[in-house]
Amino acid sequence: MKENIKLGLKENWKQFTILVIVNAFVGGMLGMERTIFPQFAELEFGVSSKTAILSFITAFGITKAIANYYTGRLANKFGRRNLLLFGWLLAIPIPFILINASSWGWVIFANVLLGVSQGLTWSSTVVMKIDLVGEKDRGFAMGLNEFAGYFAVGLVAYLTGFVANKYGVTPYPFYIGIFISVIGFILTALWVKDTKVFVRKESATDNTAPLDNVFLETTFKNKTLSSVTQAGFVNNLNDGMIWGLLPVVLFSLNFDNENIGIITAIYPTVWGIGQLFTGKMSDHYSKKAMLFWGMLLQGLVILLIPFSSDFYVFASVSAILGLGTALVYPTFLSTIAQATSPKQRAESIGTFRLWRDLGYAFGAVISGVTADLFGIEHAVFLTGGLTIISSLIIKFRMPEQIKIIKNCIEVDEVKQTLQSNKKNQIIDVRSKEEYEQGHIPNALNISHQDLKECKIKLDQSFSVCNRL
Repeated sequence: MKENIKLGLKENWKQFTILVIVNAFVGGMLGMERTIFPQFAELEFGVSSKTAILSFITAFGITKAIANYYTGRLANKFGRRNLLLFGWLLAIPIPFILINASSWGWVIFANVLLGVSQGLTWSSTVVMKIDLVGEKDRGFAMGLNEFAGYFAVGLVAYLTGFVANKYGVTPYPFYIGIFISVIGFILTALWVKDTKVFVRKESATDNTAPLDNVFLETTFKNKTLSSVTQAGFVNNLNDGMIWGLLPVVLFSLNFDNENIGIITAIYPTVWGIGQLFTGKMSDHYSKKAMLFWGMLLQGLVILLIPFSSDFYVFASVSAILGLGTALVYPTFLSTIAQATSPKQRAESIGTFRLWRDLGYAFGAVISGVTADLFGIEHAVFLTGGLTIISSLIIKFRMPEQIKIIKNCIEVDEVKQTLQSNKKNQIIDVRSKEEYEQGHIPNALNISHQDLKECKIKLDQSFSVCNRL
């Protein structure tokens, strides 16, 4: 069975396509709240404080962040598919709770469930796609994944705004969520398969240096991983502000629900579609450059929001913000996947997504408190400034070289490599006397000195360890 397992996008296109469709449904659940929630809070529950309104984003961000971390840690133990199914089970009650909520506390509870569900489902689909494709098309794979998710966010954000404008903010917009959650669960249960066998396949030949402590290296120590992690945190910090405050700004300028829906939908739609191109770009161009320019572009365009009042200006700002986010989002994930070994990848991505989605919570709290104390403009300026600072951290801290290669292959890895591919040839470069004292079965003995004299060309992609 293992002999037939091949890594690659083309080789696994059927399963990959199913996961892309599933992730579109995952994104759709998030889009259900994207346009209407600030008005839902004020009209249905009388919540007018910006901090209180944004509390639903805080609840969502914290729980999604924690779920991301544990999804990464538990993926190897319980299987990616099982976590994906459990995430969908948690999603099904959410629209029913929102339709029947009698207090703002029930809305917060629904967003706690949404955060856990999104963490389990989105993280699982990300890791499973990375498992399937191998190293060659990883950026493109992440571009397709994030395209599907965020295009669906934008599409459903527009639909809920359109429905709310015609029929009111509740209950009809939430019927969309019922459809999405049920179909997402059915698709996963019937057609998604686990991908742990692909991890074992890649691990047999991978030569990435292992991390001593995945959490600490991803968060602080490793210059590549920690640079990406802080940028992910700030990216979602500004997204939390856009999610919570942009509809409030538009509402205060007398835009109706349909126009608010269009403007708020442009951002994730451009973000989603753009990743079809930026994901592939990250396979061929400098990941560091893409991350720097993407974060810088986001920061600069956010600073324009307080100076805008026209529909077309807001639409342009939303589109440019989506482009900046598209540059960084698939690049975050492909960079982390490249910098970590297959066995540690799920945990490192989980750690990254922990901090990235905590950005939602921090963004909601910081922008909400700042808006209540000093006004929305100051909240926007603060968020834009932090985003520009994040781009500079990428510029000056992140190294150009991403992957750290091991000096040699360990004994267990040699064994795995030989079992996975019978055509591999081990060359023992010790002296004849050392070779006769003990050697790997079927190893060819050519001393290091003989290699130099004969000028035999070895395959540079294979590391030789000068020990048993």
